Amino acid sequence: MASEAEQFDGNPVSPKNLLEPLPFYKRLREADPVYWSDAVHAWFVTRYDDVLNCFRDPRLSANRMAFYQAQLGPLEQIGPGLIDNLMWSLTHQMSMRDGSEHIRMRRQTSVGFSPQALDAWRPAIRQTAEQLVERVKQQGRMDVVKAVSTQLPPIVIAEFLGIPREDRDKFLEWSHPIADFNAPAAGTDVVALAREGNKAIGELTQYLKGLIEERRHNPGHDALSQMVQAQEAGRMTLNELVSNTSLILFAGHTTTTDQISNGLYALLTHPEELQKLQSDLGLVKSAVEEMLRFSPAVPFMHRIAAETFELRGKTIKKGDVVFMGLAAANRDPQAFPDPDRFDISRDHLHNKHMAFTFGPHHCIGAGLARRELEITFEVLLTLLPGLRLDEEQAPQLKCHSLMFRGFESLPVRW
Repeated sequence: MASEAEQFDGNPVSPKNLLEPLPFYKRLREADPVYWSDAVHAWFVTRYDDVLNCFRDPRLSANRMAFYQAQLGPLEQIGPGLIDNLMWSLTHQMSMRDGSEHIRMRRQTSVGFSPQALDAWRPAIRQTAEQLVERVKQQGRMDVVKAVSTQLPPIVIAEFLGIPREDRDKFLEWSHPIADFNAPAAGTDVVALAREGNKAIGELTQYLKGLIEERRHNPGHDALSQMVQAQEAGRMTLNELVSNTSLILFAGHTTTTDQISNGLYALLTHPEELQKLQSDLGLVKSAVEEMLRFSPAVPFMHRIAAETFELRGKTIKKGDVVFMGLAAANRDPQAFPDPDRFDISRDHLHNKHMAFTFGPHHCIGAGLARRELEITFEVLLTLLPGLRLDEEQAPQLKCHSLMFRGFESLPVRW
């Protein structure tokens, strides 16, 4: 009989660990909280306090350009220019900067994300959610991913940035190959993904340049118009404006899409908690925070060691890749009592989960995502009494990468 050590699958991206990662996280937290993976050639940090400190640590850099160049460099040999648009976009994004450069760019792109400004969007978000649900209400069943979660976030972020309604289908067409390229499934044709992703990024970039020029002459009340004003005042270059607008568009809907389906699945598979929320929608804020903790859309975030240092007795060398386990930290019993229990009445003011990361790079759109999630669940439970999983159709997980986790389909009925 094989021993426990022999049975342990230490590959973070094995099909088994991607499909059911919680035992893997638990094993690492308890036995090897700073774990080197030969399979990924990177470190994995899984305890809450360590993850928190990693996000605070200036020795871990968000500038991952060298990492991407090393990963994608061979593609340039296959086809010159194959990843030019991607590398250009990454070069100018705030997500790749540290220190004062990151602070400067973040300050200019965060216009419109204040709590007061976001609260003004609640009626529009609710109207969109209600329209989407009303379309399918009489059918008695739907795939939540197709009908709601892939629809609402891109509509909201497009309106937030003032993208014309007639252009939103193009935006969706661009976002899918970009997402596939950023988190390719094991065994996929990376060259084909690069070609499609690079093409989409190039087309999106040209579109945004035209839209920005239009905003210079016809400014509106949207967030993009405010960012254009910041760029004109010299606080941001045009390249930075274009790349960070692209980042907000992409990041502003992909993770929220996954979080809607993740949260709903958690709710529907815990009937007592579902009933609790149906009986008291005033619990929706704490319910959303618990969904974010229990089943985050982004399981890992990575950084690059800017210098050599020690972490729990392990030597992290300059240039090493370090993956911080957001989902693993969210299940750490040292940080959350009874962490594997889904409890929507958990104190949301003290639910310090890592779903939006921590520190200087804390998700700029966290406030918008929270409002979208709260309103979506209020609308679903109000308009669809009897909402439950469709026993005739099994959900299909999307779990082929370390970076994104959600559902390909989530059939429900009422």
